[in-house]
Amino acid sequence: MNIVLKQLNIFKLVAQEKSITAAAKKLFLTKPAVSMALNELEKQLGHQLFDRYNNRLLINEFGLKLQPLADELLARTQDISTLFDEKSKLTGQLKIGASDTIGNQVVPFLLKDFRLETQHTQQRLTISNSTDIYEKLTKFELDIALVEGKINHDNLAITSWLSDEMCIVCSPDSPLANTTIKQITDLENQDWIFREEGSGTKHYFMHFLEPKLKSWHMAFQLTNTEAIINSVAAGLGIACLSKIAVIHAVKDKRLTMLPLPKNQIRQYYLVHHKQKYISPLLQSFIEFSLSWRTELKVFAKGLN
Repeated sequence: MNIVLKQLNIFKLVAQEKSITAAAKKLFLTKPAVSMALNELEKQLGHQLFDRYNNRLLINEFGLKLQPLADELLARTQDISTLFDEKSKLTGQLKIGASDTIGNQVVPFLLKDFRLETQHTQQRLTISNSTDIYEKLTKFELDIALVEGKINHDNLAITSWLSDEMCIVCSPDSPLANTTIKQITDLENQDWIFREEGSGTKHYFMHFLEPKLKSWHMAFQLTNTEAIINSVAAGLGIACLSKIAVIHAVKDKRLTMLPLPKNQIRQYYLVHHKQKYISPLLQSFIEFSLSWRTELKVFAKGLN
């Protein structure tokens, strides 16, 4: 058996893109070249790695077995290629995923401090909802992720990280703006504006607030937190969001923040695939993130 790294790299890209055409574009190869390399790899292994369905290639059980090993071999090859590079202690690209609030409000400051500490600057950041980020982790498209929502998944290592506080926001012109929320039921019969399914904020509302409300109405479901902030400011409804996500709008007096009766703490998580090869770079980022104890003080100052 003579498996080469080029075959494994093609396998990895096809698994991610689910298409020979898309993988070929990313690899700057012709479709026949990619197809031939993949067919040769499957022939050598004695198993098909993908199920073919309507011009789509869906990774099967044999491909899933190969995926973590291919990912590790390719990562270790990158380590070897930079082994004697004395310019930087940490080399390679770090692929980081983050859910919306963390990705927009927290990770930029985390990366700034990580770069100052390590002098490593090759990071790629993907921001999406929590469900999408988890899916990318399972496909080895990301090295690590920082997310708001927690799911149970046998192949993912999930570690508690930072936390933040949730709040209700409304327009300054809303009757609620001058109301003290003594209990969640004071929010009955309101129009709510949410993020999409799969987001951490929608998950939080449905699991911690919705069970306490007998009557409520969904006014809008949007895919961007800033769009929610603007919609609330326009008086189209109220929303439950992270304090750090609304600080700027509260300071600008576009929103009024209604603290909840009890501190509603939301946990953030640091997640990676259990079978992911932990390179020196990834290990360094994990350790740095876990020791990064800013605890969002830089954001909290804006609310005092």
